[in-house]
Amino acid sequence: MSLEDKVAPARVAAEPLPGTRHPALALFVLTGAELMVVLDATIVNIALPSIRDAFDISESNLAWVVNAYALAFGGLMLLGGRAGDLFGRRRMFRAGVTFFTLASLLGGIAPNSAVLITARVLQGAGAAVAAPTALALIATTFAEGKPRNRAMGLYAAMAGVGSAVGLILGGALTQYLDWRWVLLINVPIGIAVLIGTAVLQEPRKVNGRLDAPGAAVGTLGLVSLVYGINRAGIEGWGDLGTLICFAAAAVLLPAFVLTQIRGSHPMLPMNVLRDRNRGGAYVVLLCTGVGMFSTFYFTTLFQQQILGYGAVKTGLCYLPFTAAIGLAATVSSRLVSKVPPRVLLVTGLLLAAVGMLILSSLRPWSSYAGGVLPGTIITALGLGSTFVPLTVLSVRGVRPHESGSASAMLNTSQQIGGALGLATMTTLVTAVANHRLADAGDKLIDAFKNHDTKMMYRAADAITHGYDRGYLVSLGVFLVGAVFAAFVLDAPPQEGTEGGAHGGH
Repeated sequence: MSLEDKVAPARVAAEPLPGTRHPALALFVLTGAELMVVLDATIVNIALPSIRDAFDISESNLAWVVNAYALAFGGLMLLGGRAGDLFGRRRMFRAGVTFFTLASLLGGIAPNSAVLITARVLQGAGAAVAAPTALALIATTFAEGKPRNRAMGLYAAMAGVGSAVGLILGGALTQYLDWRWVLLINVPIGIAVLIGTAVLQEPRKVNGRLDAPGAAVGTLGLVSLVYGINRAGIEGWGDLGTLICFAAAAVLLPAFVLTQIRGSHPMLPMNVLRDRNRGGAYVVLLCTGVGMFSTFYFTTLFQQQILGYGAVKTGLCYLPFTAAIGLAATVSSRLVSKVPPRVLLVTGLLLAAVGMLILSSLRPWSSYAGGVLPGTIITALGLGSTFVPLTVLSVRGVRPHESGSASAMLNTSQQIGGALGLATMTTLVTAVANHRLADAGDKLIDAFKNHDTKMMYRAADAITHGYDRGYLVSLGVFLVGAVFAAFVLDAPPQEGTEGGAHGGH
């Protein structure tokens, strides 16, 4: 192995495409934007109690402070990616980051809950443009092979650690400053990213137009699906509004596929999905999204409700998780050029399943070091091993004028998987806990207030039992992803610098 091969992943600038200026700085700017939009999916979570007290919001409306972002982010992603292909990725990247930054400022100074939730929708819309165009710019900036693998490794690490960083940063900002800073922190970061876009090259734009009918049908279909999933987690799966949303999605999404097959300017070119490995990667991403989002949610609640940790301590407990994901992503970025992606994916998903098995054995008396830490570290190593091969497969061999659509599908798969998993798991966990002890959550709060040790233990036992079942379902989802990767994906190691970036197949 040469000295060049041993250099840290930051040396991805070694072989940029012709005409690229300052590729290392370009990568820093793009990964910085990805970190910003991903961490905003979780940074608000720890601040929710403070937001509730500030605006006196009901529990059902409080959930929309989080869900509004996921709704807009997941529902508008395909539109954002295609807009980058047609109107210029650097231009749309700048527009997305600007929109996201201004929306963060609006949320940070919001005078009431209505303005705050509106700002979160606008943040999600900006992120839906910035995220797919950032990944598409990496795909068209770095040649296929080692340069792109290393770039994808750093990008995937940012995507992986972003959620954990959001929990850590959210806890510190909420406890030591004010909840508003979980939104205002994006303003200086967004400005720095915008200044840095001066080093980005504008790839050649595609001749064509935005598929307005397809955009409307596809966006409404995805919004209906994501909204229905989120509403189900709050109102229940039998709620009339939830059923109407799913019915609308069942009609609109097939109609969207038909418009893409028959349209002359499709928003999602069908050949993006026809590739066996690319389409398979999206399915595996759906599975990882289900498991990862649920793991964050239940582990955070276990630490706060059962172990009694505060906001900052809960956030700091994710530092080993973050480090493990970063380490695994760095290692896999080097291995992806030596072993088939399928090997990394199956190994990573099986590791994540082992982590879920360990977490499913948690009990009310379990400690962080003896119970939570081993499970989360093994899960992080497994998930970190999947991000790079999945990211590489999603844009591997795609034609440059379709890289925005391919990148958007990657993000959409993970967001839809996360929303679906979280809504489903929350309903399941609550039902399991309440079956063991009716209204377990409320009784735990009352027991703490009344210093009722016996009821405190009973309620904690019921809630933990629910979490255990949730972890076991996540284990099953990871195994499904591993089996799918083993039998569907057949891509060889990502070697060489030819193809893909210059035209693909």
